Amino acid sequence: MTHTPDTTAPILLEASHISVRFGGVTAADDINLQVRQSEVLGVIGSNGSGKSTFLNLCTGYIRAAAGEIRFQGRPITHLSPREITRLGIARAFQHPQLFLDKTVLQSIVLGVACRNRFWSLGTVFQPGYRAKADAIVRTFGLGDYADTLNSALPEGVKKLSDIAIAMALEPSLLLLDEPTSSVSSANKFIIMDTLMPILRNSGVTTIIVEHDMEIVERYMDRVVAWDSGQIIAEGSFSDIMRNEDVRQRVTG
Repeated sequence: MTHTPDTTAPILLEASHISVRFGGVTAADDINLQVRQSEVLGVIGSNGSGKSTFLNLCTGYIRAAAGEIRFQGRPITHLSPREITRLGIARAFQHPQLFLDKTVLQSIVLGVACRNRFWSLGTVFQPGYRAKADAIVRTFGLGDYADTLNSALPEGVKKLSDIAIAMALEPSLLLLDEPTSSVSSANKFIIMDTLMPILRNSGVTTIIVEHDMEIVERYMDRVVAWDSGQIIAEGSFSDIMRNEDVRQRVTG
């Protein structure tokens, strides 16, 4: 299900000489990375290597000490998370961030409303938003759970619901932090086989942080390997796996 990256596609996101430290720990050390439109980029590395820090930098939760991140040619390094979301970057977290007292459908309606900057919870469930949310529920195969409270969902469905909310924001760039963690070996492929056609059909560019090499091999167009706050290799999965440095420092 991987695609050959289109090296002529426009650059959507570009990080130039990004650095950030937390005390004595260097979480990003002179990072340079380009992400092109419509590609699915896998980010691998051991715990603490800087993968999630990069997502936090791209979404404004962490400010870089040096360097610049540009999205669609616009500097976003010093923008707030809300401003960055409005520009078209959405994120789903490793642990789904759901309203536990809301149903799947209600949560997606809220995502649609946020995309339209409509914040009044009392009148958010208007027909136009409901119709868009219904379509997203169908697209993600969540119809059987539409009226189920998020607190009662199986873990895999929580993951899909969280990503569906992010997609309700109609992003140009979607950031996913370990979308298959905490689910069974069988369900991880169900999640990805549901998700990938949606991403391909929508054309949304996606960066996926992932530890599971089966998932990376099967679904990612291109892979970057991180270690100690640095990108130590990038290329196809097969290229990455032939890299002795990656095998020793990331997957070994």
